[in-house]
Amino acid sequence: MSHAGNRIDLDRYFARIGYAGGTEPSPQTLADLHLAHVRHIPFENVDVLLGRPIRLDSDSLFAKLVTAGRGGYCFEQNHLFAAVLEQLGFAVQRLAARVVWRTQRVLPRTHMLLRVEAGGRAWLADVGFGGMGPLLPLAFEPDLAQPQFGWRYRLAGLDDTWQLQAGADTWESLYEFTLQAQAPADYEMANHYVSTHPDSRFVQGLIAHRLAPERRLILIGNELTEDRGAAATTRRVTDRVELAAVLVDGIGLPAPDVAALVDTLATRGQA
Repeated sequence: MSHAGNRIDLDRYFARIGYAGGTEPSPQTLADLHLAHVRHIPFENVDVLLGRPIRLDSDSLFAKLVTAGRGGYCFEQNHLFAAVLEQLGFAVQRLAARVVWRTQRVLPRTHMLLRVEAGGRAWLADVGFGGMGPLLPLAFEPDLAQPQFGWRYRLAGLDDTWQLQAGADTWESLYEFTLQAQAPADYEMANHYVSTHPDSRFVQGLIAHRLAPERRLILIGNELTEDRGAAATTRRVTDRVELAAVLVDGIGLPAPDVAALVDTLATRGQA
């Protein structure tokens, strides 16, 4: 698999994310596309739980995330977004990160992110981190607080390593990375681990997030969090009917896939 892939049908992608803005490779276009993407394409691991393979070629990604109206996790989301940006004329570098958020273990580098050139500056673009992920690109300026609606981010430079951090009164590290470009084989290996290894959180239970400027809807297992920046509430989803409603009406997943998922989780005693 090469990074080039087949050309994306931009009109259909724009329709999927509700985008009617500019297409010149500018910082404004990058920001507008980034926000539209995260608002309309949810973060989810439904196919992993259904035992379906996660394909990273352009045709498979377009068929799933655009044509079928589905979501996906970082490799799927950021591969598609990178292909769109490159087709519009942006210079894109694909990177890999080690997630450090709320873990005491040293995890493998299983997160994909992008470094994008626009307007004579470098930007971190990441439409595939899910719940705490940025809504907009971040300027590569060390230790600069960058507000995004009800949330704040910054990039902390540590020698040759960067950390993406989020916070209000204090900063919490989400992931760390270097600027070493990744080859397609690197992502294939990481994607295999994430989608099949028993220690992967994507194998262990349901994850489904939907982000917007006004709130983040975060479903992990049967715990549903609604985060509005200044305040967050968490409650348990108590039955199969409610779970299906949250996934269809709240997260925005197609009903047939949700029905298959709920049935699968029920056979495992997880719904």
